[in-house]
Amino acid sequence: MAQATAWLRYSFFLSPSASHSLYLARWRYPLPSSLLLKRKAKPPISASSPSSTSNVASTDAAALTVFHLHNTLTKRKEPFRPTMEGKVGMYVCGITAYNLSHIGHARVSVVFDVLYRYLKHLKYEVIYVRNFTDVDDKIIARANELGEDPLTLCNRYCTEFQSDMAHLHCLTPTVEPRVSTHMSQIIHMIKQILANGFAYSIDGDVYFSVDKYPSYGQLSGRRLEDNQPGQRVAVDSRKKNPADFALWKASKAGEPFWESPWGPGRPGWHIECSAMSATYLGYSFDIHGGGMDLVFPHHENEIAQSCAACKESNVSYWVHNGFVDVGSEKMSKSLGNFVTIRQVIDVYHPLALRLFLIGTHYRSTISYFIAQLEIASDRLYYIYETICNCDISLNQFNGENLKDYVPKYIVDCINKFRFDLKKSLADDLRTPIALASFSEPPSYS
Repeated sequence: MAQATAWLRYSFFLSPSASHSLYLARWRYPLPSSLLLKRKAKPPISASSPSSTSNVASTDAAALTVFHLHNTLTKRKEPFRPTMEGKVGMYVCGITAYNLSHIGHARVSVVFDVLYRYLKHLKYEVIYVRNFTDVDDKIIARANELGEDPLTLCNRYCTEFQSDMAHLHCLTPTVEPRVSTHMSQIIHMIKQILANGFAYSIDGDVYFSVDKYPSYGQLSGRRLEDNQPGQRVAVDSRKKNPADFALWKASKAGEPFWESPWGPGRPGWHIECSAMSATYLGYSFDIHGGGMDLVFPHHENEIAQSCAACKESNVSYWVHNGFVDVGSEKMSKSLGNFVTIRQVIDVYHPLALRLFLIGTHYRSTISYFIAQLEIASDRLYYIYETICNCDISLNQFNGENLKDYVPKYIVDCINKFRFDLKKSLADDLRTPIALASFSEPPSYS
């Protein structure tokens, strides 16, 4: 049991070095009084009935070793085969740092933290890059509102985000680049795109010409004629096509700027991620991830401009997580309907939020309700109560061989759980199935 629970902690909840101090202190944050009374909460009922040990034994074990991941580009699950044997490059679009992060951001981070941990468990050497956008229109507007320097504002909220991630037990990415420190790489990529004939400059602005890239729309499935002027792409009468997007924006009064061959200005949003991913992972790498809202235009534009800069550019797997909804709307800062991570973890334990987020498959939409967080809190307490009780029971044997003491039905239960856990994660990270298996009571038959 100790091995099985340790594996689950590593995959979903805690880093390998974490101890049970979390459990012994119980909650580090106040919880609703209704939860404090439920010290003997019943285990959640599994959605599926346990299969027999014989069925487990007869299943092809090779199926467990093949990791399948859904690819937004091909619209199907595919066997995961990295570009370089034993190595994985993964880039995930991070936050635009101008306010506290909400639980939609938490979902992105937790989803790709589970993927990161699982890839490491499969013995891959992973370079995980997650950026901070610290140059953006929204940042400038927020800084002007507060009378603050934009980069100072970003530094503060980047630090707050990292604190939130630590509370959620998300592993730190290999690299966390910021746009402001990668201007030379961004300018170099824009120069490549211009030289290859995919862009044009007007009065200090540089635009990508979507008409020059015939495959535009391959990720989102959108046709150029479906795009409405002004819908997520700024209207500008100087553009050759209304769908053309900015690679470089000429400076305006009161805005931060950097020098470039086209005059002072700052980069467009999409080119930032293309340049930073190429800097750390090259033009071809394995996984590019983010929220579903980034499929168009952000990731669509990334594909176009990266391929325009280098025709060998290729991302093998585009991976996107679903939204967190409030009512019938996507949670977002722009809609003003967001709940910050900080607001949640001031009331609930951070791992209750993590458990709530992985309780739904990553590609499905989550509806945010307080009641669901209370259920996750109960479930989290039950899990750690079980782990602690197991440790107490095992410690009395002082390292003795337990083979003669453990009933067969318990051994079968552990083996089945380990099998189900590996199988569910290998099938496009189906964390809800893994959690359901973990919560199944032992079968005495």
